[in-house]
Amino acid sequence: MAVTAAGRRLRVRVGGTVQGVGFRPFVYRLADELSLGGWVLNDTLGVLIEVEGSAPAVARFLERLGAEAPPLASIERIAPEELAPRGEAGFRILASEERGEPAAPVSPDSATCADCLAELFDPGNRRHRYPFVNCTNCGPRFTIVEGVPYDRPLTTMSGFEMCEACRAEYENPLDRRFHAQPNACPVCGPRARLLGRDGMDMAATGSGDAVAAAAAALGEGQIVAVKGLGGYHLACRADDEGAVAALRSRKHREEKPFAVMVGGVAQARALAEIGAEEELLVSRERPIVLCPSRPDADLAAAVAPRSRELGLMLPYTPLHHILLADCGVPLVMTSGNVSDEPIAFRDEEAMASLASIADLFLVHDRPIHIRTDDSVVRSVSVGGSRAPLMLRRSRGFVPRSIELPVETPRPLIACGAELKNTFCLVKGGRAWVGHHIGDLENYETLRSFGEGVEHFQRLFAIEPELCAHDLHPEYLSTKYAQEREGVELVGVQHHHAHLAACLAEHGETGRALGVVYDGTGFGADGTVWGGELLAGSVRDFERAGHLWPVVLPGGRAAIREPWRMACAWSVAALGALPEVPAALASAVDARDWRNCGELVGRGIGSPATTSMGRLFDAVGALCGAAPRVSYEGQAAVELEAMADAGEGGLYEMPLIPGGGEPAESVPAVLDPRPMVRSVLADIGAGTAPALVAARFHNTVAAATAHGCAELARRLGLDRVVLSGGVFQNRRLLEQTASLVRAADLRVLVPERLPPNDGGISFGQAAVAAARFGA
Repeated sequence: MAVTAAGRRLRVRVGGTVQGVGFRPFVYRLADELSLGGWVLNDTLGVLIEVEGSAPAVARFLERLGAEAPPLASIERIAPEELAPRGEAGFRILASEERGEPAAPVSPDSATCADCLAELFDPGNRRHRYPFVNCTNCGPRFTIVEGVPYDRPLTTMSGFEMCEACRAEYENPLDRRFHAQPNACPVCGPRARLLGRDGMDMAATGSGDAVAAAAAALGEGQIVAVKGLGGYHLACRADDEGAVAALRSRKHREEKPFAVMVGGVAQARALAEIGAEEELLVSRERPIVLCPSRPDADLAAAVAPRSRELGLMLPYTPLHHILLADCGVPLVMTSGNVSDEPIAFRDEEAMASLASIADLFLVHDRPIHIRTDDSVVRSVSVGGSRAPLMLRRSRGFVPRSIELPVETPRPLIACGAELKNTFCLVKGGRAWVGHHIGDLENYETLRSFGEGVEHFQRLFAIEPELCAHDLHPEYLSTKYAQEREGVELVGVQHHHAHLAACLAEHGETGRALGVVYDGTGFGADGTVWGGELLAGSVRDFERAGHLWPVVLPGGRAAIREPWRMACAWSVAALGALPEVPAALASAVDARDWRNCGELVGRGIGSPATTSMGRLFDAVGALCGAAPRVSYEGQAAVELEAMADAGEGGLYEMPLIPGGGEPAESVPAVLDPRPMVRSVLADIGAGTAPALVAARFHNTVAAATAHGCAELARRLGLDRVVLSGGVFQNRRLLEQTASLVRAADLRVLVPERLPPNDGGISFGQAAVAAARFGA
C-alpha cells in the first residue's frame, strides 16, 4: 500500500472484553479490507492497534471498529491517539505482550455457535460428533483460563499440542479459529470417556463412542454424572419416574425442582409455555430459564413437584448437543453435588463424592480451572415490557465487570452474605462480581469461596486494601473478612447492601426509597430485619419503615419449619393461641403447637423479626404449603404457585405512620395482623387456598405500594427500589411495580444482578466505595 501525503496513522487502545473473542482477526480483516497498514496485539490492558493509511480509510476503520465487533466482544472504550505516519504497508498480528497490571476482562463461557454446530453434525467434517468443537465465537473461556493475557499457555488447554490441521487454522487470520485458544480436533484434543464407579472405561468394549454409550445408559434409566463447562451435572431421563425418584433419593434432594435440558426450542414448547423466555433460552449465555409449565408435559411428576414452572435450558456445549440428540428426550440436569456442598469440578473429587449417586461418569481430560454453576433467570414484566430477572448469576455472565457510579480510591473486596454467596472485587470504577458460590455453611463451600477470591485477584491484579462485609458476626463471610490481613474493614448493613446494589447497578448516586423484603438480615439495631422500607443512597440510609415485628419461635428452627411462623403470626393477629389450623392438623401435633405458642409468649430463644419472608412462610403454611421445608424459600415458592391468577380480592394491611422527634425518627410500620386474621377466617370457613394465596399476594403488593407513596411524599423522594429475595416472586414483583408506577414514582429493580443475596457483595462494594471515595 502506498501512503500518500494525506496519510494518517493512529494508535488505538481498545478496552473491555476483547480477548478470546476473535477481536484481533476481526481487526486484521477490517484493516485488510480498507487497505491499511499496521498491527494489532493483545496485552494485559486489552487490545492495542496501530493503523495507517489514507485519512478517509482510517476514519472508516474507527467507525466500524466498535459497530462491527465480534458477537462475544464487549467494548468499554476506544481511545485513539494520533501518530506520525511511517509509510507502513501490510497489516500484521503480533505476539501478545505481558506488561503492566492485568486489566483486560476475561470473556465468559459461551454456548456453541451455529457454525460449530453445523460441523458437529456433518458426517463429512473432520469434527463430526467431536464433543469439544469450538472457535473464536464460542466455547469455554472463563472456566479454563488461568491467567492473562488470554493465550493458550495460560489456559487448561496448554497440555494439548495442536495437530498440523488445527495449527493451520489457529495461525490463519482469515479463519474463524485464528487464535481460538481451546481449538482442537479428535486427533489432538481432549477426549471423552464413560467410566463406571470403579473407574473402568465402559465404552472401550462397545462402539468406543463414550457419548453414545452414555445416551444408551440414560435411555435405560441410569443416572450419569456428566462433566460440563464449569463442573459436573447429574443427568437422567426427565420422563422416567423411577430414574428421577432414584436421583432424588440418592442426592438427598427431596422436593426442590430439578432443571431440565431440552434439545431445542421445539422440545421446550412441548413442556412449557414459551413466550419472551425463548430469547433467554437461545441466548449465548444459555441460562436455566423458569418457564410456565404445560399441564400435558410428558415429564415425571417428581421433576418439579407442586410448581407451576419448569427450569429449562438448551445445550450449551457440543457434548450436550450430541447427548441430547442421541437420547431424543429431555434430561434432568442438576448440579453434580451432594446437597449443601459445592458443585464437583475436579475429576477425582467427582468420582469420590458422586459415586453413591451416579451409575456412570461421562468425563473428559480437559481440566476445569474454576467451578461455575449454571445461571438462572426468569422473565418478568416491569415497566411495561418483558425483561429478564436474574436469580443466579454465574456461567455465561461471569466474569463480566459492572461499572460503579463512584470510584474507589483503594482496591477493595466485598465478601457477600451467607446464603447464595458471591464475592466482589473492585479497582477504580470497575467491579467484578464472582460466580455463585452457594450457602457458606460448611468448610467445602468456604474453601470454594477462598479459591474463587484468589483466582479473581490474580486475573485482575487486585490486592484489596478495603474489605466490606455483612454486620452479622457469625457469617463465615464476616469471619473471613475479619481474618484477612492488611485490610481496613467496612461493615455494611445487609438491607442497605440490597438497596445500594440496585442503585449502583443503575448508576444512581442519589437517594431513593428502598423496599427490601427478604428472609433475615442482621439489623443496625442488632435485631433480625427482613421487611424494610429504607430511605437512602449508596453511602448511607435511614430506616423509614418496617413490617410489624413478631418472634421467630425457636430461632432458626422457625426457618426450617414454617408452621412455627404460622403459630407466631396467629398469636400476633388474634392475641391468643388458636387451635391448630385445619391445613396444619395432619402435619403438626397439638402439643407441639401449644409448646410453640408458649415460646411465642415468653420469647425465650425466639428473637423478634420484621421478616417479610417469614410472613410468606406463615401464610404458606396456613394454606397447606410446606409446613416443613427441604429447601430455602419452599413455602413461599409453593404459595406463589398455588395463587389463583384470576383472583383480585384484597385483605387489609394498614400503614401505621411514624414520625417523632427529631423528625421522622420513629419508622412507619406495615401491619399485617388484620390480614392474618382474615386469612385464618377464610381458611377456617373453607375458602379455597388458591384464593387465599392470591388475596395475600394482592394485599402485600397494594400495601407496599401505598406505603411507598406515603413515605416518598413525606420524604421528598421520587424513585423506589424493589429488591431482596422475596421479590424473586414474579406475581409480587409485577403487581408491586405496577402499583408503585401508578403512584407516579420511578421503579428500579435489579437487572444484571439477583435481587436475592447473590447481589449483596456488589452492594457492599458500592457502599464501601461511596464512603471512601470522593
